[in-house]
Amino acid sequence: MPRLLFRYLFKRIGFGVLIVQFALSIPVVLSYLLYQLPPAAVRGGLVIPALIGVTPTVAYVTLPMAVGVATALEFGRMSSEGMIAVLYALRLSVWAICRPALVLAAGVVVLGYLLANFAAPYYSSGMQDVLNVVRNSLNHRMLDAARFYTFDNGVKTLYIERWETPDLAVNLFVRQLSIEKMQEETVTAARAEFRRNESGVIVALSNGSIQTRSLTTGDVRIANFDEYAMALPMQGSASLPDRGWRGVYELSAGTFLANYAAARGDPRQLGEWTAEAAKRFGVPALAFAHTLLALALVLTFGNITGRRGAAGGLATIAVPAVHIGFLVALESLLRINGLFVLLLAALALAEVGVSVWLLARLNRSPKPKRLLGQRASSARDAYATPLA
Repeated sequence: MPRLLFRYLFKRIGFGVLIVQFALSIPVVLSYLLYQLPPAAVRGGLVIPALIGVTPTVAYVTLPMAVGVATALEFGRMSSEGMIAVLYALRLSVWAICRPALVLAAGVVVLGYLLANFAAPYYSSGMQDVLNVVRNSLNHRMLDAARFYTFDNGVKTLYIERWETPDLAVNLFVRQLSIEKMQEETVTAARAEFRRNESGVIVALSNGSIQTRSLTTGDVRIANFDEYAMALPMQGSASLPDRGWRGVYELSAGTFLANYAAARGDPRQLGEWTAEAAKRFGVPALAFAHTLLALALVLTFGNITGRRGAAGGLATIAVPAVHIGFLVALESLLRINGLFVLLLAALALAEVGVSVWLLARLNRSPKPKRLLGQRASSARDAYATPLA
C-alpha cells in the first residue's frame, strides 16, 4: 500500500477511535458516578477525585470496543462509497487494505496494557478512598442535619440539629469513649465551626458544656466553656483518610502477580484475582480480535460497489455485542471457577480464527484451469464448415 494512502486510512480510523471512545466512556463514567456518589458528594468536593479514579479503568475496558466500532464505521463508509472497489482495482490485496487498521489495533493493545497495569491501579485507589469517605460519612459537608453518625467503630457519636453554612452548625452533640482514661464524654455546643487541616478536621465549639463520667466509679463532672476545640477523624485538606486495606485492582503489575501465592489459599480471593487477571491481560488484547472481526464482516458481507451498506451496520452491532458478552462472562463465570478462563480464551481465539479465515478466503483468488479439450474444440470451431 502506498505510504500516503496508509497514513490517510490510519488517521481516519484513529480519529474515529477517539470519537467513539469519548462517546462510550463519558456515559459509562457519569452513570457509575451517579450510582455510587450521593448528591452531597458535590458539596464535599469528591466528584473530581472520583472522576479521576474511575476514568482509566473505564478507558481500558472500552478501548477494544471503540477500535472495533471505529473500524467498522470507517470501512462501512468506504464500502458504501465504492472506495473498496477502487483499492481492489489498484491491485491491493485484502491484507494490504486491512493493514492500517491492524497496525492501529496493535498500538491500542499496547496502550490498553499500560492503562490496565499501571494507570488504572494507581488511580483506582483514589476512587476507593472516595467511596470510603462516602460510606463512612468522613466528610463534614456530607453530614445531614437531625441524624446520628458514628465514627471510629462506634467510639464517637455526632449529632447536628441544623446547618447555617456548609461549615457552621447549630446545636451540636458529641459522645465519645476513652478506653485509656476509662471515661465517657458528652459534649454539647450552641455553635460549631468545622475547620480542615492537613490530617483531619478541627471543630471549634462555642457556648457549651462537657459532661465526663467515669466508667469505673460512675462519678460525673460537668464543666461549661465559652470556646473549645476537638479533633474528628474526617477528611482533611491534604488527602483523603486512610482505609487500612487495598484491593487486588489497586496493585501494580509486579505486586499483582506476586499476590497470586496469597490468593490461592482462599477460593473467594482466588476468584477475584482470576477475574482481575483476565481483565488486565485479556481485555486489552480484544482490541486486535474485534478489529479483525469488523474487517471480516464488512469486507465479506458488504457490497464493494457501494449499492448497499448493510455490512457496516452488522459489524457495528456485532462488535459491541461480542465485547459486552466477554465482559459479562468474565465478571460472572471467573468468580465461580477460574477454569472458565480456558473457555473465554477459546472463544477469543475462535473470534480471531474465524475472522482470519474470512479475510484469507477473500484474499485467495481461484487459479484458472487449463482445459485442453475445450481449447482444441474451440480451435476446430474457428474454421468454417464447407457447404454440401
